[in-house]
Amino acid sequence: MPRGWRRVAGDLRDRRFIDVYSVAVVAFVLAVVSVVGYGSDQLRWSVVLAALGLLVLRISVPETGPEADLDHLLLDRFAFDAVPLADRFRDAREVWIFAPSAAHLLSSHHCELLRTGLLSRAGGIVRVVVLDPSQDAVVELARRQLDDALTQTAQQFPAALAATVGKLETMAGWPVAGSFQYRLLAYNPGFSLVGIDPGARGGRLIVEFHAFHNEATSSRMHVEITRKQSDRWYTYWAEQFENIWAAASLPDEG
Repeated sequence: MPRGWRRVAGDLRDRRFIDVYSVAVVAFVLAVVSVVGYGSDQLRWSVVLAALGLLVLRISVPETGPEADLDHLLLDRFAFDAVPLADRFRDAREVWIFAPSAAHLLSSHHCELLRTGLLSRAGGIVRVVVLDPSQDAVVELARRQLDDALTQTAQQFPAALAATVGKLETMAGWPVAGSFQYRLLAYNPGFSLVGIDPGARGGRLIVEFHAFHNEATSSRMHVEITRKQSDRWYTYWAEQFENIWAAASLPDEG
């Protein structure tokens, strides 16, 4: 079900915006009736004015209850996949990635899209940070945090991390016009972070929280933030990545 229809279904289930949906239904019915020549002008104008008044009210008066919008802001990975990462990468000029293994983010398909798209253009930038596979204690702790905390495990963390680092080494050798860099971090902060054009006005930051226990990786909560939504938290998470980047080591420093 498209996200828009899911939102309508959720609103109706939680009895939100009932007045708006009621007027919208009446207006639609009257529009159909008008096409076939029925319905008085007075009735039609009454519905139009009511709809206009509700529209102005909804635009002017924000929802006061935080519960009204949280389900649309805090989503699982299935909702994140509603806008495929491939589409996000295709037109981006800069991409940031931090994840313990980034196995999902750096699939072979996504890597190829970065090579032929963003990195094929001068000025394209990709920066990636994953955990340091040479740090045995870090890898073991991350395995416990990520694998043992799942009811259904699709892959083992150490193997996924090793595979990703192999991809990153290959990507670092690509003869591309853009800039590709990766680093290794000796600490798992408990979240993953993706930035799409983070320095641009229309940039987006996506944060996924690993939590303590999940049925599967798709159950993890994530939030997608734009600067327009909150300059404060957009800046906060952008700085989180910059701090991670500064703390991470270059591959040959291992």
